[in-house]
Amino acid sequence: MRYSLDFNWLWDGMAALAYGAGTTLALTVSTSVLGIVLSILGAAARRGPYPWLRKVVGLYVEIMRNTPFLVQLFFIFFGLPSLGIRLDPITAAVLAMTLNMAAYTIEVVGAGLDAIPRGQKEAAQALGLRPRLVFFKIILPQAIAIIFPALTSQIIIMMLESAVVSQISVRELAQEADLLQSRTFRSFETYLVATLIYLSMSAALRRLLFAGKRRFLGAGLA
Repeated sequence: MRYSLDFNWLWDGMAALAYGAGTTLALTVSTSVLGIVLSILGAAARRGPYPWLRKVVGLYVEIMRNTPFLVQLFFIFFGLPSLGIRLDPITAAVLAMTLNMAAYTIEVVGAGLDAIPRGQKEAAQALGLRPRLVFFKIILPQAIAIIFPALTSQIIIMMLESAVVSQISVRELAQEADLLQSRTFRSFETYLVATLIYLSMSAALRRLLFAGKRRFLGAGLA
């Protein structure tokens, strides 16, 4: 059986794919910012002085890491309305992606914190610096520099997993590709183009993150 490739539809369909790619990137950026902030707080809490807080964060990590992301997404979008909490698809997607990402990056950030020699914290405290200042100015920047490659990979993974939110009608790249192939009946070509767009976004995002490493972490930590 011979198959003839046809990309004549691409010019008309590129606007839809571009819109979907933009939505995917917007979801990734918002999720990454919120997820990293939450993971820093969670990693600090797991190493804090409050046993009950360490247990709560540990339980959250275990629940999120041992249940499918799709189930978490459906629970937030379809389950919470039973309790009177209704979220629009974009908000539900960002919340689900953030909670899922943070569960993994809490462990990543925690590994970075544990890699910092304890003597640095003790020396800073001996100079009279407050514990919060020691954490955010001395410990955390070094920890992020150490875990930066793992953190970048987690952001890329989250961008790829954003395709799942098409199940709640979020018009990201996978959803737009699915709608496009249903109209053109060119499934192979449509998903081939979508795959190439995902690969391009992954490569561009990775390069952008590493290019910004010196700017945000400082030349001395690069």
